[in-house]
Amino acid sequence: MRKLMLVLFLLVSISFIFAGGADEKSQAGSTPAAVEEVVTPDTLPRDQTLYWNGLQWGSINGYNPISDDMNNFVVSRQAYGTRITTFETLYMFNFLTGELVPLLADGPPVWNAAGTEVTVKIKKAAKWSDGIPVTAEDVAYTWETALKVGNANGNSNKPYIASVEARDTLTVVVKPVLNAEGTPKNRLMVDLYLSQEYVVQKAWIQALEAKTGGDGAEMKKDAAENVVYSGPYGPYFADDQKVVLVRNDNYWGQDASMWGKLPAPKYVAHTIFSDNAAGQVAFKSGEVDVSQQFNSNVQDMWLKEGLPISTYYEEAPYGVSGSIPTAYFNLNVSGLDNVNVRKAIAMAVDYDSIIANAMTNQSPTFEQVPRSTMNPTPGEQGLYNQDEIAHLQFVGNDIAGAAALLDGAGIVDTNGDGIRELNGENLSFNATCPNGWTDWMAAIELVAAAGDKIGIEITSLFPEWSVYQTVVTQGYQDQYEIIMMWTDGSSPTMPWGRVRQLMSSEYVGTDGNWSGNWGQYSNPRVDEIIAAIPATSDPDELKALYTEANEIYLTDVPSFGLMYRPNCFEAVNESVWTNYPNAEDGKNIPPGDLIHGYSIAGLYEIELVN
Repeated sequence: MRKLMLVLFLLVSISFIFAGGADEKSQAGSTPAAVEEVVTPDTLPRDQTLYWNGLQWGSINGYNPISDDMNNFVVSRQAYGTRITTFETLYMFNFLTGELVPLLADGPPVWNAAGTEVTVKIKKAAKWSDGIPVTAEDVAYTWETALKVGNANGNSNKPYIASVEARDTLTVVVKPVLNAEGTPKNRLMVDLYLSQEYVVQKAWIQALEAKTGGDGAEMKKDAAENVVYSGPYGPYFADDQKVVLVRNDNYWGQDASMWGKLPAPKYVAHTIFSDNAAGQVAFKSGEVDVSQQFNSNVQDMWLKEGLPISTYYEEAPYGVSGSIPTAYFNLNVSGLDNVNVRKAIAMAVDYDSIIANAMTNQSPTFEQVPRSTMNPTPGEQGLYNQDEIAHLQFVGNDIAGAAALLDGAGIVDTNGDGIRELNGENLSFNATCPNGWTDWMAAIELVAAAGDKIGIEITSLFPEWSVYQTVVTQGYQDQYEIIMMWTDGSSPTMPWGRVRQLMSSEYVGTDGNWSGNWGQYSNPRVDEIIAAIPATSDPDELKALYTEANEIYLTDVPSFGLMYRPNCFEAVNESVWTNYPNAEDGKNIPPGDLIHGYSIAGLYEIELVN
């Protein structure tokens, strides 16, 4: 049916599709690859250009891969898949499978028997845009530079990585920081480094050092307009309206050892829209091909409007969820320190309404994917024994069960005011999230409504983000009582990182806490499990540890997930390009907007409609 709609749409809109882009002032940019015809940003051939929305907001600051402040959608490291159109990583993370797929690396990372080092080989075919081979020296010098300039790569990884060395031209050896027992402090963080951090050319860094006198701050500020890169696309044009990359037709990845061909689009571009509404208008009209923004009721675009738009799944939830926006109980608050109160509130919430209204069904339900610390991806769901904890996995809207739990614990309304008491005090709390975060606000209102149904007074509270974030991140705070915050999405450190985020006592009492456990939960056994998982490689032992962690989480209920949320939203308009990755094609290419990690494989699969 949707294919028929696509054909009808093309018949009435073909003249629009192949028209030029919006009128813009041209600006000179770096054009590292030869261009067959004179093309300016306002005459990009529509049948050679792939457009995104939702990834870039505002003008870029440059293309510098050692900086953390380029505000550029092509220089962005993400745990669930770093963006690799221009700069490349050793491995690509596939958040569908949890696998590291070799990119610049030749084969999988190989740990020695003692776990004291991991060896990575570099592909012989890999080359920089200036034709010079990528070497192990580039990898090692990138690491040394990260430590020297103090960027996110260096700062976040130095607690776990002792050194990155070039053993020979094509051999990299990464040595982890070891525990007192001589084992790696955290192998999972080493995997994250291998898939998240860009490799930068040593010669280019040295030229930048010469230009800036080796001043780290100046090195990070440089816009790097003539940067050397290894990916398939390089800088072409940027202003406050659009960012355009052009394909390097000499890209090494067309070698048989990698993709075997060039990506389909000659140009990839991102128009800068003022807001989601403007981006959605352009997406629906066919000016945008890949949409990374929340499009409410996305299914209406094809079911009601007959547009040639599709998503990874044809039916709800339409995309692949990675994170679990969560309500954390402040355990320093009287009443919420009682597990029966916490569990009753969590059992009573109508999660189906949250998913239907706040997420417009772009999330699986807790009946489809039973609650745990795991996200819905197959890689995480296979890491614990679901049968062992099925009796703990409540689906919500269980008013009778929640009331019975409270009654059985003697938590009842004794004075007839409609509110239950505990230790002589009414159970009365606030539930809070930032003002303006409309999907979260809708979820919090349903938490408040659930309390009313079981005799617990819950008042919704929506402070401005500028206030909210200063309170939530305090070591101890008594202003907010049921606190909505996020969990991390898919990454090589997950689901260990999410177990840590939800329950680790290392965050208790920590001021400036952006990391997790905002309810101040503490359990010595959980801390032991969190310490053991990164040091465990036996699959059966890992499964037992994750199963126990989830049993404790669902028994103690220090927090509760309100919905599942995609790592990123991906909807595609098939008026110009088609054959996007989908759940039925058997290729296991994740819906990461054809830019995050292994999702870039989709750029080699898409083809023109005509």
